Amino acid sequence: MNYEEAVDYLYARLPMFTRDGASAFKKDLTNTYRLCEALGNPYERFKSIHIAGTNGKGSTSHMLAAVLQQAGYKTGLYTSPHLLDFRERIRVNGAPIPQAWVAAFVNDHQYLMETIQPSFFEVTVAMAFAYFAEAEVDIAVVETGLGGRLDSTNIITPLLSVITNIGYDHTAMLGDTLPEIAGEKAGIIKRGIPAIVGERQAAVADVFEGVAADRGSRLLFASEQWQVANLGRTGQYLNLSASSRHSGESTSYALDLVGSYQAKNLPAVLCAVDELRQQGFRIPDADVIDALAHVQRLTGLMGRWQTLATHPLVICDTGHNIDGWREVLANIAVTSHRTLHMVIGMMRDKDPDRILPMLPKDACYYFCQVAMPRALPAQELCIAAANHGLVGEAFVTVAEAITAAKQSASAADFIFIGGSTFIVADALVAEGFRA
Repeated sequence: MNYEEAVDYLYARLPMFTRDGASAFKKDLTNTYRLCEALGNPYERFKSIHIAGTNGKGSTSHMLAAVLQQAGYKTGLYTSPHLLDFRERIRVNGAPIPQAWVAAFVNDHQYLMETIQPSFFEVTVAMAFAYFAEAEVDIAVVETGLGGRLDSTNIITPLLSVITNIGYDHTAMLGDTLPEIAGEKAGIIKRGIPAIVGERQAAVADVFEGVAADRGSRLLFASEQWQVANLGRTGQYLNLSASSRHSGESTSYALDLVGSYQAKNLPAVLCAVDELRQQGFRIPDADVIDALAHVQRLTGLMGRWQTLATHPLVICDTGHNIDGWREVLANIAVTSHRTLHMVIGMMRDKDPDRILPMLPKDACYYFCQVAMPRALPAQELCIAAANHGLVGEAFVTVAEAITAAKQSASAADFIFIGGSTFIVADALVAEGFRA
């Protein structure tokens, strides 16, 4: 198999959560252990940082990887899902895993996969770990896919565990209360390994404190260590000031990730940097400042309050659960525009009746769907939206919805695209972006 055939094989032969939903979620780590054992346990041959959370874990992972890379460390980065190319999931110093390496891995281990029958995610985790070990990375930043305790990535013993925040998402698999969800995320905390939780949330703080105490792990709530002030945007940068709650010293950062929600992610990044310094990593302040200003260039991150066009302004964002939408709407509220056009779609496992009431009733809506069984049909979403006073039309594809929005919008209007990572992925393709 060549690269395209190898990736098609992975898509076709293995259960995928993004396509198939909960049926593809394996509530056990057996397959991942079996795969990695057959590969010589590659995850034991590199240092790592493990990151979980409901929202913000992707941005936090990319920011930390950018900092380590800027500081001169050969840095692996494993994230999911991808937007344009499978290889986005596995990077070293920002460069995606080579096509030839992916093809060789699938060819060499096809019998192993046929024997174990792993999920798509289990295979990509094993592939990432094997690649990082072969590349001899100094450290890898590893983002969980779903949850934490039973996530395939949770076979690693990292230098540090980071949990960004807790909100309602994937409740069918993680639990329908915040403490239950927090308990799953807290599963990445390892015995004796320090843990950082980005935000102290009253509803779940005792869950993390209990798990950390039980496992003898030092626990920090980043929001208690750093106070961050949003100083607004200058051009394509978000200006944040971070003050240490202990020393009182303050540092200004200009982030190229301009969503205001990055103010919630920055404390966890800064706490992680401090912890790594205590463990012997040399990370100068200047490298932190420079890295956070160039996360997109250093890591290839896309889809976080990303501007796709101007006149009219077109912005996409991958926020898709209640907390994600809350942050998106806060950003929309401070973005200057005349008329708001919303191109949105959702997955079947989201609850539109909890999200739709949050959306502005004075916007023009273009409901759409992606070509996967897990997608909520645009017509169903359109009907549900009408019940909440949202007026719009349904379109079979994201591209058609964007075209209609552009035809209706004036130069002073604002077109927002989101509701799902996969809607954003299709939008990037429609707007001519390539991996």
